[in-house]
Amino acid sequence: MKRIVILISGRGSNMQALVERCAEQGWPARVVAVIANRSDAAGLRWAEARGIATAVVEHKAQPSREAFDFELARAIDAFEPDLLVLAGFMRILGPDFVRRHEGRMLNIHPSLLPAFPGLHTHRRALAAGCKAAGATVHFVTAELDHGPIVMQSVVPVRPGDDEAALAARVLATEHQIYPLAVRWFVEDKLRIEGGLVVHADGASQVLI
Repeated sequence: MKRIVILISGRGSNMQALVERCAEQGWPARVVAVIANRSDAAGLRWAEARGIATAVVEHKAQPSREAFDFELARAIDAFEPDLLVLAGFMRILGPDFVRRHEGRMLNIHPSLLPAFPGLHTHRRALAAGCKAAGATVHFVTAELDHGPIVMQSVVPVRPGDDEAALAARVLATEHQIYPLAVRWFVEDKLRIEGGLVVHADGASQVLI
């Protein structure tokens, strides 16, 4: 039974999708803790109401990024996770932290990486005239919003779309692909070969 720790900064909608799918589908895993960098993160209350342990490591209370990473790692290690999942966690993690969890830390980003890493992805996609957008689940590396890609979703950009409309359409697919990618990890279905992620059974790694 693999142990999952989820990091959030806000309401944690992807965290909620993961918790619910894990229970509904009977994964060989359980979410043992939800940790936030803000005490007012709404997702903490949601997790507590379902009996999931929570913790807060306030980034503003730490004197440096390195100090925050150290305290966050201590909080995570207390739960002995097999997998660390970033679900709307809005802090950049340092290279030492990433190396500590290399190969067992996943993130989801609201673009078709490597396009549009960083913030304001939907605004940038619209400004660039993209005809499709989507989301990417990837293993975390020291380079922001990079790392071996596990799965992607693709949605059309429709005439008249604004940031909010496109973001909502992409988020709906995030709630599908992130739980699936995490399930593949806990079922030992993922392999990294030559820097690329492949599914052991050849399952499709794109949702269209």
